[in-house]
Amino acid sequence: MSDMNIVCLDLEGVLVPEIWIAFSEASGIPELRRTTRDEPDYNKLMNWRIGILKEHGLGLKEIQDTISRIDPMPGAKEFLDELRSITQTIIISDTFTQFAGPLMKKLGMPTIFCNTLEVADSGEITGFRMRIANSKLSTVKALQSIGFETIACGDSFNDLGMIQAGKAGFLFRTTDQIRKDYPQIPAFEEYDELLTAIKNVL
Repeated sequence: MSDMNIVCLDLEGVLVPEIWIAFSEASGIPELRRTTRDEPDYNKLMNWRIGILKEHGLGLKEIQDTISRIDPMPGAKEFLDELRSITQTIIISDTFTQFAGPLMKKLGMPTIFCNTLEVADSGEITGFRMRIANSKLSTVKALQSIGFETIACGDSFNDLGMIQAGKAGFLFRTTDQIRKDYPQIPAFEEYDELLTAIKNVL
């Protein structure tokens, strides 16, 4: 086996707070609190969100205003800096380039693979384009096909595929339900514990 390791991290819930929860609070629309922790079907979740935005006349600008006020979780940048100093690291997220940009600046511009929103000239979000189906698992498999061994970490249903497909995988600040359903996956709450676990498998 190759000794080429690459660490694949989820973004929201692992390095930054959940964008849609922050926007739900800023906009006063409680339904927008639903995330992939609650709804495993991402397409269904996004179409539902777009419908709510349309109903309330909200668009990309309002969401970006909220994102500009979001900071990485305490300790996230230091964790990422240290991880990137010892191994290749990429962020694989189901978020969108239009959301991720400002957050990547605050994290020191790590590499991120994510999706794209379709936005009308008016700023209305009309749809979304997924980079590839099952983007997290598909990306990890593609990396493996070119000689990398993957180590993955995430917090939600849509991270389980990439976590289980690699040579090692971890849950970070996940839900009690996911922890209970997947007792075989080591679960951590603190960055230093996660960093130690990753170092042990590099």
